[in-house]
Amino acid sequence: MKRRELGVRGVEVSAIGLGCWGMSGSYGPADEGEAAATLRHALDTGVNLIDTADSYGDDGHNELLVGRALAGRRNDYILATKTGWVKRVGPDGKTAVGVDGRPDRIRSACEASLARLQIDVIDLYYLHRVDPDVPVEESIGGMAELVAAGKVRFLGLSEVSEATLRRAHAVHPITALQSEYSLWTREPETTVMPACEQLGIAFVPFSPLGRGFLTGAVTGRERIAADDWRANNPRFTAENLARNVALLQPLEEIARGHGKTTAQVALAWVLSRGERVIPIPGMKRRTHLNENRIAVELDLSPEELARLNTAFAPGTAAGDRYTPEVARWAGR
Repeated sequence: MKRRELGVRGVEVSAIGLGCWGMSGSYGPADEGEAAATLRHALDTGVNLIDTADSYGDDGHNELLVGRALAGRRNDYILATKTGWVKRVGPDGKTAVGVDGRPDRIRSACEASLARLQIDVIDLYYLHRVDPDVPVEESIGGMAELVAAGKVRFLGLSEVSEATLRRAHAVHPITALQSEYSLWTREPETTVMPACEQLGIAFVPFSPLGRGFLTGAVTGRERIAADDWRANNPRFTAENLARNVALLQPLEEIARGHGKTTAQVALAWVLSRGERVIPIPGMKRRTHLNENRIAVELDLSPEELARLNTAFAPGTAAGDRYTPEVARWAGR
């Protein structure tokens, strides 16, 4: 597995990482045994950047899963986790999602994550979303105290604006910025990616396969289970899916020309965007991991890259990335 620098901190990680959200049921049912086997297989095959969060699943399920699966192999992986999302049950019994960036809450969340993950230090600790009621300088200041205490090695941010990134970086060096980025989500190219390059910050795309759409596996609503997060996502409505499917043709043609899958070509395109771009496709099965690893070795020609850039020009995808309720927390 090829390696890439995690920013300018002197740490190298696998060119692709393993996103663990789907292992806790976000994209329909998950098999915990297969998820654990996938985590161990990742390390065996050189994929060593493992990405989780305290909000994935109920009651820290994802961190608990990662901790159990990777027990005894601490020297084999770089662990990234996040904090900031909170879930609260209202008087009506429904769960509402919000954010909490208070330093005291971040400190207690870190201790809980360390216990669930069965580790002594978190390699990369992200602020999952910025709390509009807490200046980012305060949140990062609290996280910097965790670095000083030896509980965290490096800090990261997720889904923030360029201005917020620069404000945070002025308080404590930011090692990585995580944002949604793929052929059909290209807004970061004109917002945060240039700032990352200037500041020496790694850019870590999540959902680099368009939440499964770019694999060709989700071309109709019948492929989405009722409990799948995509069931309520604007890009996956019947109308928008019908419009988005037309985008896949050039991707499919390039894939056939290489004897590869559309997922491998889509990942190769993301990897071509810079040496400090480290995508973390969500993978809950070993078959997906084995398929995606091959993308690291796939070189697309300048003509193929240009064709994909044109076919998936920024703003081409039909539908918003998020519902309004979730979108309000992104890009702050």
